[in-house]
Amino acid sequence: MRIGLLGTGPWARAAYAPALAGHGSLDFAGVWGRRPQAAAELAREYGVRAYDDVDALFADVDAVAVALPPAVQAELAVRAARAGCHLLLDKPLAIRVAEARAVVEAAEQARVASVVFFTTRFQQEPERWIGEQAAESGWFTARAQWLGSLFTGESPFADSPWRKEKGALWDVGPHALSVLLPVLGDVRRVAAAVHGPADTVHLVLDHATGASSTVTLSLTAPTAAAGADVELRGETGVTLLPRSAEGAVPALTRAVDALLSAARTGRAHPCDAVFGLRVTEILAEAETVLGTDAD
Repeated sequence: MRIGLLGTGPWARAAYAPALAGHGSLDFAGVWGRRPQAAAELAREYGVRAYDDVDALFADVDAVAVALPPAVQAELAVRAARAGCHLLLDKPLAIRVAEARAVVEAAEQARVASVVFFTTRFQQEPERWIGEQAAESGWFTARAQWLGSLFTGESPFADSPWRKEKGALWDVGPHALSVLLPVLGDVRRVAAAVHGPADTVHLVLDHATGASSTVTLSLTAPTAAAGADVELRGETGVTLLPRSAEGAVPALTRAVDALLSAARTGRAHPCDAVFGLRVTEILAEAETVLGTDAD
C-alpha cells in the first residue's frame, strides 16, 4: 500500500514518519505539510517526495496518515476519503461533532477504511488487558486519571495552539475514553463535569452497562505527579491497567497493521472513524457541562 504523510510537526517526526518508513508492507511515498520548507526537510530525511499540492498527494497514494491539529485533520480527511484514500488518523478525530461526522460520512460513501490512533489501544499489554476486561461482566465503577505535565515540564508539544486552547479534555480525554468505553460500554450521559487547577477537569460518566466512572484529566500536573492510571472495580474484584514500556512507534505500527487489515477485509476496526466520532460527541457534551459549571 502506498501511503502519504500529512504533517511535519513533532508528532509527525517522532512517531508517524519512522513508523511509516519502517513498515514492511507500506510504500512511504511522500509528505505534505502546511509549511513547505518543513515538508521538504522531512521528505529529504526519508528519501521521499515533498508535495506542494495535497490533492496531488491524494492522487498518488492508496492511503494517508494524518499528524495535524484536529480541525485541520477533519477537513483534509474528508478530501482524502473522497479521493479514495484509506485513513490513518490521530485523536481527537475533530473538535466539532459536525466535522467528525463529515469524516465518517465521507469514509462510508467512499468505502475506505479508517483507523484512529489511540495510543493505548495499540500497545500490546494494555490492548490485551482491555480485551480481557471487556469480556467480563459485573463492573461496578472505574477511576481513570490521565495526568500530563505538558505545560509544566519540557515538552515539544507545549507550544501547540490547539492544545493551549482546548486543554486536557481534548488532548488526553480521548485516551481515557478509548480505555473505558470498550469495557464499561457507551456513555449514556456526562453526569457531572467540573474544573480543577489550570486546565484540569473532573468528569463523572454514566455508562450503558449501568457502571459509573470518574475521570481526571490534566496537562498541567507537576512533573512528579504525571502518569496514566485506570482502575476497575466489580464482581471479579479490582484490576489496574498495565503500564507499557512501548513507545509510540511500535503502537503506531500496529495501527498501520489494523488499517491494512480493514482495507483488505472490509471489516471495520473498533477504533475506526465511527468510534472517533463517538469520542468527539462525548467530549463535546462534557465541554457543554463544563461551560455550565463555569457559569
